[in-house]
Amino acid sequence: MATFNGALYVREQVGSILPQLGKGDELVISDDSSTDDTAAVIRSITDPRIRFLAGNNFRNPTRNFENALKHAKGDIIFLADQDDVWLPGKVSTLVEALKQYDFVTSDCTLVDENLELIAPSFMGMVDGGTGLIRNLFLKPSPYIGACFAFRKTVLDKAMPIPRNMLHHDYWIALVAEAFFRTTIVKKPLILFRRHGKNASKTGLKSDFSLQQKITKRMQIVINLTKRAFVK
Repeated sequence: MATFNGALYVREQVGSILPQLGKGDELVISDDSSTDDTAAVIRSITDPRIRFLAGNNFRNPTRNFENALKHAKGDIIFLADQDDVWLPGKVSTLVEALKQYDFVTSDCTLVDENLELIAPSFMGMVDGGTGLIRNLFLKPSPYIGACFAFRKTVLDKAMPIPRNMLHHDYWIALVAEAFFRTTIVKKPLILFRRHGKNASKTGLKSDFSLQQKITKRMQIVINLTKRAFVK
């Protein structure tokens, strides 16, 4: 989990995650220069499975997530935003899928700051599917990092995240599509909270020009080609 000024929602999110974790699991939280009570809220949650990485100054959500991922020790990695709510059964459902695949993403339900329904299915809005070509050129992107779970082998291939990649989740998903077995669980497993203080967008609309889109996709192809030769 990456946090930045998330004091309003982070306790509820952590409270939805911890009951689904086992004794040997961990919740790695990297904070990026929060100026509110985020650190105090996290430190007040007394659970030894929480590893809190405070005092960072990335000013960048991708680098903050990368820091959390660098410290992850488990064989299976989940990404979590600071302001969502995990639904019961999320972990068990995705762990079961990872018995056959290396990377899995689920659907999610879009809600507002009060958890009131915006849309029942994100995948239903974007017609998401697997495949590198489809997801390299399809917009809007079906990938929401908060819905991801993947094996450590995927993380090893994806790290470090190229400096010219704006979104950690899009890069990890494309690495998985290029080099690993992927699948989608078409069941909403989180309440994906959208509000005025979100650190990232859903990917429903791009602000880039056509030229910028072409340039960025060329950069991704170059990055993936380079990563193909990294063991």
